[in-house]
Amino acid sequence: SLGIRPVMITGDHPLTAMHIARSLGIADDREAMTGRELTDMGVADLEPVVGDVSVYARVAPKDKLHIVRALQNQGHIVAMTGDGVNDAPALKQSHIGVAMGKIGTDVSKEAAQMVLLDDNFATIVNAVEEGRIVYDNIRKFVKYTMTSNAGEVAVMLLGPLFGMPLPLLPLQILWINLVTDGLPGLALAVEPAERGTMNRPPHPPREHIFDRRMAVDIVWIGLLMGVVSLAMGYFQWQTDAESTRQWRTLVFTVLTLSQMGNALAIRTSTDSLFRVGLLSNKAMLGSVLLTFSLQMMVVYLPPLQDVFHTAPLSLWELGVCLLLSTVVFWAVELQKLWLRRYHKPHETQRNR
Repeated sequence: SLGIRPVMITGDHPLTAMHIARSLGIADDREAMTGRELTDMGVADLEPVVGDVSVYARVAPKDKLHIVRALQNQGHIVAMTGDGVNDAPALKQSHIGVAMGKIGTDVSKEAAQMVLLDDNFATIVNAVEEGRIVYDNIRKFVKYTMTSNAGEVAVMLLGPLFGMPLPLLPLQILWINLVTDGLPGLALAVEPAERGTMNRPPHPPREHIFDRRMAVDIVWIGLLMGVVSLAMGYFQWQTDAESTRQWRTLVFTVLTLSQMGNALAIRTSTDSLFRVGLLSNKAMLGSVLLTFSLQMMVVYLPPLQDVFHTAPLSLWELGVCLLLSTVVFWAVELQKLWLRRYHKPHETQRNR
């Protein structure tokens, strides 16, 4: 389910190698390929069968290099472990060379890209999990930042199209970028692993962090955020065009709080926030509460009202702002519900 196929390459006798491999669940009933067979085969001859062989016995150091090259030529991403001087060429050739920190030679460590300090093979699995968590969180941060910025752009473009003056002042935009991008963005960096992180195939090697699906999400979430943020402000502007501070404060507040709802929803790729729970990332919960408190200070404290050109909202107006700011959250939650029901993980990258 991890999408990684372990292969044993050893100098031991084939019977010994197969016994160990079967006890570890690496091999099935097929026989091990021996170094003698590898000697009679070139890399081109090895390529058609290398994907089906999980155990190599009585292997010479040069044969390890042939195995790595054959796997790479078949499109596999190869990680190679080793500790001796003779392992250095294969470690260097592989995509990820992994040397042993305690028993490994200096030559093998120099050739490798990663060193296991505890010499524990299981640590590689932990490293894979950490790598997937970091990759996922980078994507979440990029998606959150870009959707928030897209929402601000939508507000600034749609407002004049509807005949309104500029919906936000430069200082208000700077405030949104400072508070909503900074605090929740940092909290996304410490988001824990999602359910099923280690039960999915690896990402395609050529996949970019910013892909087509993310681009589509940025457009529709940003557009929705802009429309929702302008809705009440536009109604207030139509009712009383002279109350510029009032309707700008409405737009300002809804946009800020909508981005908080967006941050909460983006925490997971497919699981509902209600499944993982608000307390699973206390940093995010704290950042949302702090941002809300700061926004209320900007709206209700007279010294900050003069700085940010805001006006106090009535209880009814604040309630409507809170209600509208949840629209983006529920829209993203509905998208995740659809993904859970109808989107199946791509299977072609398994065991690559």
